[in-house]
Amino acid sequence: MLNEKRRIMLVVGEASGDSHGAKLVESLRKSAPEIDFEFFGTTGKEMRAAGVETVVKADEFAIVGVPEVAKAIPMFLGVLKKLKTAAEMKNPDVAVLIDFPEFNLKLAKALKKRGFKIVYYISPQLWAWRKYRMRTIENHVDLLLTILPFEKDWYAGQGIHNVEYVGNPLAGEVRSALSREEFCKKHGLDLSKPIIALLGGSRGKEVSRILPVLFETATLMSREDKNLQFVNALATTRNLDEVEKAKEVVTQQGIDLPGNLITVQNETYEALCAADAAAVTSGTATLEAAIIGTPLTVVYKGTDLNYRLLRPLISVESFGLVNLIAGRKLAKELIQDDLTAEGLSKELFRLLDQKVNKKMREDLGCIKESLGDGGASKRAAEAILKQIKIAQ
Repeated sequence: MLNEKRRIMLVVGEASGDSHGAKLVESLRKSAPEIDFEFFGTTGKEMRAAGVETVVKADEFAIVGVPEVAKAIPMFLGVLKKLKTAAEMKNPDVAVLIDFPEFNLKLAKALKKRGFKIVYYISPQLWAWRKYRMRTIENHVDLLLTILPFEKDWYAGQGIHNVEYVGNPLAGEVRSALSREEFCKKHGLDLSKPIIALLGGSRGKEVSRILPVLFETATLMSREDKNLQFVNALATTRNLDEVEKAKEVVTQQGIDLPGNLITVQNETYEALCAADAAAVTSGTATLEAAIIGTPLTVVYKGTDLNYRLLRPLISVESFGLVNLIAGRKLAKELIQDDLTAEGLSKELFRLLDQKVNKKMREDLGCIKESLGDGGASKRAAEAILKQIKIAQ
């Protein structure tokens, strides 16, 4: 029987946050079945399906780059106002802000000043850049929940101790629904021939800049080895029109795309599992590839303006999460001007070498082990429940 009622505000801004938020809602309900929870905030489709009341739809929140953020300021201010009003009306027991630091750190300040308890789930990457934001964490966040194994110690070294490592939400959850054999049969691929997965990113701006280079790479590699097969794993947030536009960019340069290139959607894990090697856009996907164990090259390309503005602010040598966790350049990174079809072709051919491939798979296994065996959402839910003093 439900005997208590608790209101929890949840704020996300991207597809990954929406997924983490939905899993957190499920874990909260399972961890405290006697509680009548009321969830509200910004929502994507997964959080709406989980029963979170929508104050603002987060589906169009994903913004990359300084100019893009600047243009979105009026929208951000409008959303900020709506969320502050909703918080004041509903008086949540806790506000859980999930990732999306450009917006959520500002919201943390605003809500904390109004007396609300703040839990920040998925730490901003302050160890990489914008360390000045630590003051916001220290002064306006009651509990910071981290998902990377080195983060708690890093914050402790900065004098911040309201931090708990809950494990990585991907650990224990990233797995293929199909074997390599089943995937090849489904898509007409030759099981005996090498497969290279191409992951062009989850944001529109990423796909438009990175995917043409990946397609050009497939062409170059096919000219050298006609046995190669390529699988373009399209993110669930993207559409086939964007793939066609990327193909047009390549063909307009007089480059014929190889016939052994296919596109799949909603099968990223399956494509990675089937692949001998992969080119993966920097972000969460590099960690997914590591968990699956697919040797990879990390790629990224933004606008020249964004790169010139942001690169001086980044204090770490590696961009890829897989390398940051490894503490070394385990996977080669081809970033900005270094991302060329020639350079990527060379590195992917290197990864297809049997000895190189085997060694990287072993190294990736160590990364998977460091992330634990799952349960991050459950541990995050338990930490949040303690913050609002619900008896376990």
